[in-house]
Amino acid sequence: MSTPYSEALGATLIERSIRERIVLVGVTFPGTSDEQTEASLDELAALVDTAGADEVGRMVQRRDHPDHTWFVGKGKAEELRQLCLAVDADTVVFDNELSPAQQYNLEKLLGRTAIDRTAVILDIFGQNAHTLEGKAQVELALLRYRLPRLRRGITANLSQQRGGVGMRFGRGETKLEVDRRRIRRRIARLERDLRELDETRRLQRRRRSRSGLASVTIVGYTNAGKSTLLNTLTDAGVLTEDRLFATLDPTTRRLALPGGEPVLLTDTVGFVRRLPHGLVEAFKSTLEVATMADHLVHVVDASAADPEGQIAAVREVLAEIDAERVPELLVINKADIAPDAVKLLVEDHAGAVAISAETGEGIDDFLTALSARLRTVTAVIELAVPYGRGDVLASIHREGEVVSTVEEPGALRVRARLSDASAGRLAEFVTGP
Repeated sequence: MSTPYSEALGATLIERSIRERIVLVGVTFPGTSDEQTEASLDELAALVDTAGADEVGRMVQRRDHPDHTWFVGKGKAEELRQLCLAVDADTVVFDNELSPAQQYNLEKLLGRTAIDRTAVILDIFGQNAHTLEGKAQVELALLRYRLPRLRRGITANLSQQRGGVGMRFGRGETKLEVDRRRIRRRIARLERDLRELDETRRLQRRRRSRSGLASVTIVGYTNAGKSTLLNTLTDAGVLTEDRLFATLDPTTRRLALPGGEPVLLTDTVGFVRRLPHGLVEAFKSTLEVATMADHLVHVVDASAADPEGQIAAVREVLAEIDAERVPELLVINKADIAPDAVKLLVEDHAGAVAISAETGEGIDDFLTALSARLRTVTAVIELAVPYGRGDVLASIHREGEVVSTVEEPGALRVRARLSDASAGRLAEFVTGP
């Protein structure tokens, strides 16, 4: 791939050569409470910290609807300007999404950068993407966010004289027009690159599906403990940190369940409330692993301030990527530090399992439950395996769960739970359901 054009624009939306001083702004609209607004601002503060900045002030307003010019009321906007001066803030971050016009008007009034929650999440994703596909996905979302927000600057009145036949004495193009055209070209290039990378990923998935192994995808709110669980189960060595979006790129490992049957276990990017649509769109090829799974393991952080809200947020994103139809096993994590909360959540959600991904508590119960769930989505197939075909018998044991074996003249009668892919590959030995 060519060098990202976003680097020329500034690779991120928050300056990290210093710890920026940030004022947070939240608005309580009808249907939400002040407590919910404060909780959302607390999460935004954690996002800002992850991005490399510090909260130095906070402002909240109640409104029936956003002001079309400032988002907050004009008086509140002036109050916000005074707060920024008092705390020497570098940037103002709104918990709600700002339109390009609102952002522009606020920056003119405040005399400093004004961004929204979406921009902060994009910035964090930009820091944490490491693979070629992850970087391209983040850059695409970032450029789509920037494009409508480009404004004429000091150099906008300068024109580039266009040459060529029929172009004499043309006014030329402003820097703004040139920047927009270059960004659109870069977006088109990234979309082509991602289509190619997506095809590579599809080929990899087809190879995995031909293996006949069931596919299990770990999903959950960011920082819920998904990567820790994957490491505990498979020694995957995935980065685990107590911060938001520490892992963006999916990791797949092989896991043997208690009955001996192997499955493919994949960790995915964490979700968050109001995950920017542009990011969901850009990461669809990565998130598609959830839609293709045989089962989802939904990890919940019981120690979070609002675990039920996080469960709802994850399911909202799953619905957006058409993965809500995939069976889900709810796993309530952090039993070591929030045992009472874990107990309540398990009681409220039938079939949920309590674990501590950090200490390993409850892991055996989780694996037993997952094994039982997967057995419900695999059919019991009867096969006649000739005594000389030890390779076929080994495949059945490796890819499925043997229910029974009966010795018969000339062949071993085997009943086993197998995926559709395995049953198809062993079709010549299948004698019935």
